[in-house]
Amino acid sequence: MDTESQRWRWWALGLAAGLLFTIPQLFAQGPAQKQTPIKWGGDTDGGFPYVFADPKDPEKVIGFEMDLAQALEQEIGRPIVFEQRTYESLLADLERGDIDVAMNGLEIIPERLKRVAFTRPYYIYQLQLVVRADESRFKNLEEAKAKGMTIGTLGATAAERLLQDQNVSLKTYDDQQGPYEDLRQGALDGVLMDLPIAIYYAAPDKQLKYSQLKPGLKFLGPAFAEGYYGIAVRQDDKDLLDRLNRGIDNLLKNGNLKKILQKWELWTPDQYRLYETVEIVAGGEDMHFADYFPLLLKGAGVTVLITLASFALAVAIGLVIALLRMYGPAPLRWLAVCYVEFFRGIPVLLLLYFIYYGLPALVPGLKLNPFLAAVLGFGLNYAAYEAEIYRAGISSIPRGQWEAAASLGMSSPMTFRRIILPQAIRVILPPMTSDLVALFKDTSVVSIIAVVELSKQYQILTKSGGGYLQIGLTTAALYLTMSVPLGYLSRYLELRWGVKH
Repeated sequence: MDTESQRWRWWALGLAAGLLFTIPQLFAQGPAQKQTPIKWGGDTDGGFPYVFADPKDPEKVIGFEMDLAQALEQEIGRPIVFEQRTYESLLADLERGDIDVAMNGLEIIPERLKRVAFTRPYYIYQLQLVVRADESRFKNLEEAKAKGMTIGTLGATAAERLLQDQNVSLKTYDDQQGPYEDLRQGALDGVLMDLPIAIYYAAPDKQLKYSQLKPGLKFLGPAFAEGYYGIAVRQDDKDLLDRLNRGIDNLLKNGNLKKILQKWELWTPDQYRLYETVEIVAGGEDMHFADYFPLLLKGAGVTVLITLASFALAVAIGLVIALLRMYGPAPLRWLAVCYVEFFRGIPVLLLLYFIYYGLPALVPGLKLNPFLAAVLGFGLNYAAYEAEIYRAGISSIPRGQWEAAASLGMSSPMTFRRIILPQAIRVILPPMTSDLVALFKDTSVVSIIAVVELSKQYQILTKSGGGYLQIGLTTAALYLTMSVPLGYLSRYLELRWGVKH
């Protein structure tokens, strides 16, 4: 027993001595070994081949920039953690400090250099024009411009800037897939985007593992208009910028960057010029009120047209649905209920996607103008809400009104038109006005189908180098200018028609 106790005593002393020796070492070495992760912002939504969700494992992010980030981790000795952000907000998130770097096929252009710093380039891109396989009306961008063709591209990119500078008719999109789908269906005459994107969507001669190839498309002419991709860093974060620059230098020297680009079929002879010293400086003049106000005013005009046309359609459909639900035969009443519940239960964003992209796929040969698709989507959606407002307003009129009109020999349609509806309008006017104001603001979602209304124009201008504050205040003022008078008009009509509060 004494021997056993002695053994445990020596074991305890040895453990204590070990802890006394190792714990100080852990505290001494811990801070040196522990590295704060670098938060990298990017957008996986349609990010081929940059960063995107692995089709086999949607929780895993892959792409050539993910491979680049992992290689840079080894070079700079700090972990790089991906954070999902929207492409449009990358620079704003970086400036606020929500992320440390932004890398998502960001083109190094003068407007961006006024806001953030960029590392040395890690890829030399070019622009590639894509058309339908049977296209014969033009052979290059100059001929497309001369013949008034419409070219689609991503917003706030070098391609958009080039099309604007050359006064080519263009349509901007928020995603990569939309323009190629519209081109295939005949809604566009061509698509101009960075070559890495075009390769994955329209290069039938390349057998790519993650190809998003749209059938019936082809490259038109060689790629042109060279530019650079870089990693965006805050202008005051010189230490991180230097680390990343050294990391990219090392990846160029040891050949790992070339291997990454070859893996994703992105290596071209032009990439050898990455070894050269590239100096890119900020340029361009600040945007002034006279530059952006006419564009915002044009966007406001589109917003007004969409709102009024959509609301007129909603009023007409909503009244029919309300009458069917109240006075129609049983089958029609059930259909009216289904209409209201269905369109109130689905997001208008989903409805716009279905009308613009889904219907042409279901009905071959159908081509919907984006403006028409927006009006139809909002009209169908808001008709469900208007129908309920009308039903409540009509039901509020006492039954005695119908009986009194019948005693005077008036038919039911005449009674409704001359007696019931005028009184119901006085009741439904305030909620109708509220819906109209809400529709003004909801039109901001139509940018997903390439309609450039007021809020989309705001995004374009701010991403093109305009100040968030001044352009944002101007945009808000335009929205108020459009919506506030509606409230005054509603109150005027309420007083004129004798609505009691």
